[in-house]
Amino acid sequence: MTPRTTPTVTAVPTDTDDLLRWRTDDAPAGTASLRLYGSAGQAHLAALEIDVRPEDRRRGAATALLGAAVDAAREHGRRTVLAQAEAGSPADAFLAARGFRAVLTLLYARLPLADADPAAMEALVARPHPGYRLVSWVGTVPDALLETFTASRRAMDDMPMDDTDFGTVTWDTELVRTIAEKVAARGELLHTVAAVDESDGSIAGFTELVVPRSRTGDAQHYGTGVLPEHRRRGLAAWMKAESIRWALTEQPSLEGLLTDTARSNTGMRAVNDALGYRLTHTSVQYQLEL
Repeated sequence: MTPRTTPTVTAVPTDTDDLLRWRTDDAPAGTASLRLYGSAGQAHLAALEIDVRPEDRRRGAATALLGAAVDAAREHGRRTVLAQAEAGSPADAFLAARGFRAVLTLLYARLPLADADPAAMEALVARPHPGYRLVSWVGTVPDALLETFTASRRAMDDMPMDDTDFGTVTWDTELVRTIAEKVAARGELLHTVAAVDESDGSIAGFTELVVPRSRTGDAQHYGTGVLPEHRRRGLAAWMKAESIRWALTEQPSLEGLLTDTARSNTGMRAVNDALGYRLTHTSVQYQLEL
């Protein structure tokens, strides 16, 4: 029997100090990355990804990479490491066997744009929502809406995260602009739809869609949120319908729209179901307390 050896892991230089990477030097081949969250409300948190070639699994690469990443998380003062795995996959079993605890179930869904009815979306968008109007933009939020859009980001603060120690994102105008600039730097389009409260001009909710650089394939929904005081008025479905309508008319080479939702987020799941999104797979969010 060939003696089992522990793969040697080497750190890989990166251009940013909030992302650490490692690789195994020889076979079995694998890589790992650790994102260090930078927001004041998430300074305790890191997110881990490990990738090992199927033919090299069960040979110690993932275990060695995990050890390097966990050690780095401790060195950077993190108390929580998050990792995600598709339900029933080898990664699912691997994380569960190494002290990670399942804290959140995520449902991934896709809307095939070939199945979306443009007339139906137009009708949904045209349906009156007294006291509100829709606005939209591509890229960075217009200056006139910057302050109220930043304030509306708190709509995500109570998003169902079950037992995840996710903390809170501290939003300010600089962060809002930075995220939009990063999307643009990747060559992608960030399209935002917002519902405006006509009584004072403030933003009551928003939904975001990121179109890939190629403008083909599938676009990805980012955040969708409605402020608590404006909920149960159909704003989420209204905004998402406008996002779909825009994709159908302005991005004709797109094939689908992707979204993910916590299983416990029954409200958003109902919106997605009604708009035609269909489940593609389920993932489990794991958490390791250091």
